[in-house]
Amino acid sequence: MTDLIREISQTVGRNKLRMALTGFAVAWGVFMLIVLLGIAQGVVNEFEDKMLGRDNYLLTIWGGQTEKVWKGLKEGRTITLEEKDLGDIGRNGSVPARAVSASIGNDTVVFSANNMTLTGGYYGASPESMYYDDINMSAGRFINNRDMQQRRRAIVIESDDARRIFGSDSAAVGKIMTGMGLAWTVTGVYAHRWRSTVYVPYSTAAALAANADEVESIDVELGGVSTKVEGREAEQAVRETLAQNHSFDPEDKNAIWVWNRFLNNLEAVEVLNILVMTMWIIGILTLLSGIVGVSNIMFVSVRERKHEIGIRRAIGARPRSILTQVVWESVAITILFGYIGIVAGTIVNGIISTMTKGMDIMRDPGVTLSTALQVTVVLVAAGAIAGLFPAIKATKVRPVEALRDE
Repeated sequence: MTDLIREISQTVGRNKLRMALTGFAVAWGVFMLIVLLGIAQGVVNEFEDKMLGRDNYLLTIWGGQTEKVWKGLKEGRTITLEEKDLGDIGRNGSVPARAVSASIGNDTVVFSANNMTLTGGYYGASPESMYYDDINMSAGRFINNRDMQQRRRAIVIESDDARRIFGSDSAAVGKIMTGMGLAWTVTGVYAHRWRSTVYVPYSTAAALAANADEVESIDVELGGVSTKVEGREAEQAVRETLAQNHSFDPEDKNAIWVWNRFLNNLEAVEVLNILVMTMWIIGILTLLSGIVGVSNIMFVSVRERKHEIGIRRAIGARPRSILTQVVWESVAITILFGYIGIVAGTIVNGIISTMTKGMDIMRDPGVTLSTALQVTVVLVAAGAIAGLFPAIKATKVRPVEALRDE
């Protein structure tokens, strides 16, 4: 190790300007790699926080309008989902359904209290909706099973609305609001980044609907699926079940609308992986110029130390030991300047994180320990490659010729 440090010091001392320029190129390449990977990780974090929630395995189905003739029935028929569809989907062995639920709502209802109003209607929810919609209660409780069983006129409102109408989240719990000429009790207040839905018990919403058998949409929570093929098969099985119930062509994509969040999330993750891979490629290409510089310096070092290498060969040094020393010198130089780039890149990522805090662009850009280790491996490999060819040249130095040149 002492000899290695000494040789590196001599190499740096003999080629100060060239080493400085080469070191800057290496540090800059690693700096760009760290910053690009940090930005990519920030985008991935934002996506995972916003999109990869608890509803990753949901299929949401809405009724549509047929565009194909089927068994004598004309196109253009409106398909309306019904309560019985839930049981049929759940009983279909081809659908890997962990749970099946329905939603119903009314977007024209206005709720009011304290001379203030809530527009946008309501959404009929089950207790599971809190899980699927990633609801965090700030006061009170969400819709529960007793609300469902007794068809209570209970509502859950969003935190901003609660503060605007009642002054605070806790003050809203237990208060009465009016809507549709009925009194509704606020049972809970929730906080969400973008959702402001008013939730009521599904059973209550169904009882107030003009046709209690009709539902607005159906949610199917998939279980035991992990690939795109399985996700598509599950969606097709749901289409075939509903096609049989409502007499339409299972291949008629317009008859029902299916939001396959499982497939969408898999595809989004693939895109993000491509983004990360692209950042790696750009960063490594930027680093390449620095690696070429390191290789050039090692060639110069080998030429200047030709006499020394010749003497070492004459007194019995094996080619392998000379090759190893030159390669390790190259690796050490690359890692030295590379870690300068890592530190600088980490600082810049911290600055970017501070500047983008609270913005829906990226979240906590930076590199993980795993990524830092991967960058270290890249540096070691790059340094080894940069020093390999000069090292091979050093092993070919003949003692007699080296001493003669001297």
